[in-house]
Amino acid sequence: MGWSTEKTEADAPGDGPGAAAVPAQGAAPAGAAVRGGARPPEALSPSRASDFMQCPLLYRFRVIDKLPEKPSPAATRGTVVHAVLERLFDAPAAQRTADGARALVPVEWEKLLAKRPELAELFDQDADGAQLGQWLTQAAELVERWFTLEDPTRLEPADRELFVETVLESGLRLRGFIDRVDVAPTGEVRLVDYKTGKAPRPQYAEGALFQMKFYALVVWRLRGVVPRRLQLVYLGSGDVLTYDPDERDLVGVERKLLALWEAIQQATKSGDWRPRPTKLCGWCDHQAHCPEFGGTPPVYPLPVRVAAADPGGGPGAVPGEMPSSPVRPADGAGGPQGRMERVE
Repeated sequence: MGWSTEKTEADAPGDGPGAAAVPAQGAAPAGAAVRGGARPPEALSPSRASDFMQCPLLYRFRVIDKLPEKPSPAATRGTVVHAVLERLFDAPAAQRTADGARALVPVEWEKLLAKRPELAELFDQDADGAQLGQWLTQAAELVERWFTLEDPTRLEPADRELFVETVLESGLRLRGFIDRVDVAPTGEVRLVDYKTGKAPRPQYAEGALFQMKFYALVVWRLRGVVPRRLQLVYLGSGDVLTYDPDERDLVGVERKLLALWEAIQQATKSGDWRPRPTKLCGWCDHQAHCPEFGGTPPVYPLPVRVAAADPGGGPGAVPGEMPSSPVRPADGAGGPQGRMERVE
């Protein structure tokens, strides 16, 4: 279908400028060796970009400190559902049925459990298997609902679970996984992402589309083609959200990502990562290390540089608090580096 692919076996109470900065506890001076093999961020994905916008300190915990997080039933169920919807297209079109897809749920769960045995702890108190049975039923219901939203017998994806990566002219590396890529006979490209939750309210739709615009930007910079449609399929509520981007949209996304990356780099160098308390803090695994909950962050593992005060909000400022970026977006001249891979 015109897509260069390569298989791989490799391979998320107050705010504003007044938010308190988190000092780099016992951080090493500039030029000192890093601790535990920690490395500065090298690329940006939609999940990590969202982490930084949600809470810069969360980004640090996940990307730099790499603090462990407990698996959750909801996230694990989402992984299983995604696997089922990917594997379903291995079968001929006529055999892509709801019953067949439901039968794949326990199969994909067992495969996932074999790769990640620690997931067994999700059901370690489930002596009679009732909890696991209910969980698998819920996953099967999400899969079955998908059949009311799309007809797999009429779809032949160009790619599934596609890894994409590009380097912008600025040097910023963008990467991520696209659930499904559809290419029409006439060449139009549709990017599709499955969500096992419910669709957001209309006023929050822009935030939900950020991930898809990120992917559209990467595809545009890789192939020189703006995807015709971006599609979010919400299995939790049975809704489909679509958006048709244009070049102006994607240039705006690129500007935002460049400003975001500049803020991440500044925070990395200074060790100044600010918490941004929201309602989502109640679900955070890192409360024991967060100053908002009386915790202390781990010793900062990277060298730091002390910089003068930044009137624009500081290196740990979240988007919306940062000054506009003076960096021009890449115009694509010369062809950025990049690759696309299919993950089996």
